[in-house]
Amino acid sequence: FIYVVLMDDYGINVSGSGIGHDIEAVLDNDNKNSFILNDFYEATLDNYKKGVVRYPLSNLKPGKHTLKVTAWDLANNPGEDYIEFVVLDRGLVLQNAWNYPNPFYNSTRFQFEHNRPGIPMDIEVRIYTIEGKLVKTIEKDGFISDGYRVDDLPWDGRSDGGGELDKGIYVYKIKASFNVNGAKEVSESKAGKLVILR
Repeated sequence: FIYVVLMDDYGINVSGSGIGHDIEAVLDNDNKNSFILNDFYEATLDNYKKGVVRYPLSNLKPGKHTLKVTAWDLANNPGEDYIEFVVLDRGLVLQNAWNYPNPFYNSTRFQFEHNRPGIPMDIEVRIYTIEGKLVKTIEKDGFISDGYRVDDLPWDGRSDGGGELDKGIYVYKIKASFNVNGAKEVSESKAGKLVILR
């Protein structure tokens, strides 16, 4: 739903009588296919200065979207607001995994992007030799990301036993899991390569 709360001392214009003076919503900067919201405005009981709009949306593609809403008061003054939002698909997506710096001498930091901000996740980074032997596991449980990127996964280039790994090429994978309404969602990155310099 598009949900808009409108307030103005002069009252809200929903007559549609003036050209371009409608309550209008523009999705993803597509001005040619804007939504006229006049018929979806409901004034607050006994208060002509305030009301809400509820407009149903459907078939939005997963990803980032923008919405701009413009409304007019009865004195022909416009007001507008803008919001960005993300439509989630049905599953967890973990993408764009990388580490920086790469190559590195003493430390690097793993990062990735995902589509579940604000939901506690368990993260696991597994690092292997080029032959496929697991040498390091980094775990972070209950991590809450306030955005769509995680970049707080440092590594000092040491094995699970604490010893410095030899210089060379290593392979890593990042896995994230979420518990949503009792169901576990898991997503794993593609294998990435990192280089240790000593």
